[in-house]
Amino acid sequence: MPIGVFARCTGLTASALRFYADSGLLPPAEVDPGSGYRYYGADQVERATALRGLRELAMPLTAVEAVLGAGAGDAARLIDEHVAKVLGDAEAVREKAASVKSSLTHEPSVPVAVLRGPVLADAIEQVLTAAVREPGMPVLGALRVEATTEAVTLTATDRYRLATRTLVPVEAAAASWAATVDGDELRAAAGEIRRSAAVRIEATPHACLLRTADRGDLHCRLLADEYPDHRSMLAALPGPTTRAAVSKDLLLRVLEDRLGERITLRITRDSLTVQAAEVDRTGATGATGAPLPAATTLTATTTGRDLEISFEPTTLYPAVSTAVGPDVLLDLRGPGRPVTIRSADRGDLTTLVMPVAPDHPA
Repeated sequence: MPIGVFARCTGLTASALRFYADSGLLPPAEVDPGSGYRYYGADQVERATALRGLRELAMPLTAVEAVLGAGAGDAARLIDEHVAKVLGDAEAVREKAASVKSSLTHEPSVPVAVLRGPVLADAIEQVLTAAVREPGMPVLGALRVEATTEAVTLTATDRYRLATRTLVPVEAAAASWAATVDGDELRAAAGEIRRSAAVRIEATPHACLLRTADRGDLHCRLLADEYPDHRSMLAALPGPTTRAAVSKDLLLRVLEDRLGERITLRITRDSLTVQAAEVDRTGATGATGAPLPAATTLTATTTGRDLEISFEPTTLYPAVSTAVGPDVLLDLRGPGRPVTIRSADRGDLTTLVMPVAPDHPA
């Protein structure tokens, strides 16, 4: 086929095809000796498409040639090695950029608090389960950090869940500080934080610095966007009218079998029932392949009114799974109101979950 037709089939421009031909990566099947016009075969489309994809990964020509000439296993390994290098280079550039921005402000970093590394890493990973990447709203993928002279509170929300954990610092700052920190960069830093006995948090106008004694400094970008006013929402919540404490593992097991369907929790005296939505459940099976019952009743310690309330399992499940300890406590305020989920024996990690109406569209 002529070079123009081949270009349209592969997504490569004619000039790119001439470049790859001259470099030996994709020579044409035939060249007209009189006009010099280049022709390609249909069997070259796959190689050309792969070449385009590899170049879109910013892979140099020598690496592209090695991948195209390798077997499937070696090709995958070479691609993974290239991606790891690109990500490592990007991380180094990001940290250097944060350092340069800090130096341009001519302002020293402000001490915020000192926290135990493993505890901080756990808190970051637990709370960020309530974050989400949403175009146009980067704060929903971020972590809100609020430090006072007594505690450091981490908060994340995707508007349907809100997770918060309060940590007692080893050393507290002399003044209050609050900022919204990039969630992806904190996730990436969590591994290093976990390996550090103590982490000193310092702040600049553009970054949160996580200083460790033996693993260097980590820079996480601060977001300028306004964070949702979660404090006012929390302050306006009424007290619970129903409370249920139930085994975390048993509740998770039931929810795992029902992640594809909306469920209703029915809380009555001494029990919590997970009821399937009123839909056609023909053929519904659990993890073992056995048919699922329409409802599963778990023993629970309950107080207050009987209540039925519905959730999307993909919203409810993460809140239950991140609770600490063998039992989970649900504070319920009635249909349509946020439910607070926390450990029955430890209240420093809590998650608020929004229910849905039983007939709410998926």
